[in-house]
Amino acid sequence: MDEEYDVIVLGTGLKECILSGLMSVDGKKVLHMDRNKYYGGESASLTPLDELYKKFKGPDAKLPEGVDLGRPRDWNVDLIPKFLMANGQLVQLLIHTGVTRYLEFKSIEGSYVYKGEKIHKVPADEKEALSSSLMGIFEKRRFRNFLLMVQDLDENDLDKFHSKHKCKIHEDSMKTAFEKYGLDENTQTFIGHAMALYREDEYLGKPCKETLTRIKLYCESLMKYGKSPYLYPLYGLGELPQGFARLSAIYGGTYMLDKPCDEIVMEDGKVVGVRSGDEVAKCKMVICDPSYAPGQVKKTGQVVRAICIMDHPIPNTGNSVSCQLIIPQRHVNRKSDIYVCSVSSSHSVCAKGFYLAIVSTTVETDNPEKELAPGLNMLGPVIEKFISVSDIHEPVSDGCDSQLFITESYDATTHFETTCKDVLSIFRRITGADFDFSKVKHNYEDDNCQN
Repeated sequence: MDEEYDVIVLGTGLKECILSGLMSVDGKKVLHMDRNKYYGGESASLTPLDELYKKFKGPDAKLPEGVDLGRPRDWNVDLIPKFLMANGQLVQLLIHTGVTRYLEFKSIEGSYVYKGEKIHKVPADEKEALSSSLMGIFEKRRFRNFLLMVQDLDENDLDKFHSKHKCKIHEDSMKTAFEKYGLDENTQTFIGHAMALYREDEYLGKPCKETLTRIKLYCESLMKYGKSPYLYPLYGLGELPQGFARLSAIYGGTYMLDKPCDEIVMEDGKVVGVRSGDEVAKCKMVICDPSYAPGQVKKTGQVVRAICIMDHPIPNTGNSVSCQLIIPQRHVNRKSDIYVCSVSSSHSVCAKGFYLAIVSTTVETDNPEKELAPGLNMLGPVIEKFISVSDIHEPVSDGCDSQLFITESYDATTHFETTCKDVLSIFRRITGADFDFSKVKHNYEDDNCQN
């Protein structure tokens, strides 16, 4: 560790591994350290199944007797499960960096939303929209006209867009845009929360450009594979940080697992190195997760998650072997949404015949587990349930002066859009420029994704 590095990355969570890969590809000399013996950090996948029991029930915990959960090695359980938007920024980063060569994906079978004490499928095509019980017959026509407007959105030719459609994207609030197309409050809710993927309703008062862009991304991702807009890697999300770690190594990055970080060394308010025991590695900047810089972050909330083992798919989802279900906050008298996602043995994350369902939300009361009840009630009988409450931290400064760039904690969402937003924000603060997605030239090969 007596060498000098351009970048030292602390922690092998997905965000840190993406940034490590991007810095390595950019020609930076990178040292990547983690106090753990495994990749993934807070976003790891635990295998075998015994490790899940030990994490939540203590180091001496054993698998339950009298319950056949298959081979323990067949389980790869995500601690923070999330799906990838098929046309989203994380997939584009995977393509740009070539990490797709290390991974295989499977499309998620359905996207659902809760309304009126029932589970409804978010329409995947015009046929589903016409038969959907989410909307009445006249509302379906208005919804279709709204989506046609969204599909026409082209920021490179706004004059044509504004002359053809009712919506002015920089002037109209999203509430105004909805009203111009005559969409009722229920339709606004499922569009805003299940398609634009907002967690709260503040977006309604803001200019509609960002929301329309989010909806267009949802629709474009949906068109990729037809069933839902989401993808998920075989063998769990733990494959993603390992893929970026391989990328970094190919470009000369050095990895050290099971290597404690005792101090981020600063001089005159600026990073100069990292100390581990008696060794100090010098560097120009540090990228780390919040746990490595506790004095440089603030707590902004908590997330509660329940990992559930089941022997059946989530009821009322058409026996889907995988799905996402969003429970908008207004339907359960909350300030933030509740998220439910489900994967199964078809994704090589659990033994055959079993399913993993994860319910998560932002904590609002002093009884976090009770807040998950609307989502847990959707699951039917559960064999085993593991509850965790995690603090959400964010850095107190942007890191530009100190050259200490700290990622934010993972939120309650079951998709990667907010994760990518944080990664790209740090990339911009480090380099002084936005990541240029136009550099993503080659196409994602179809044989890397199974329907």
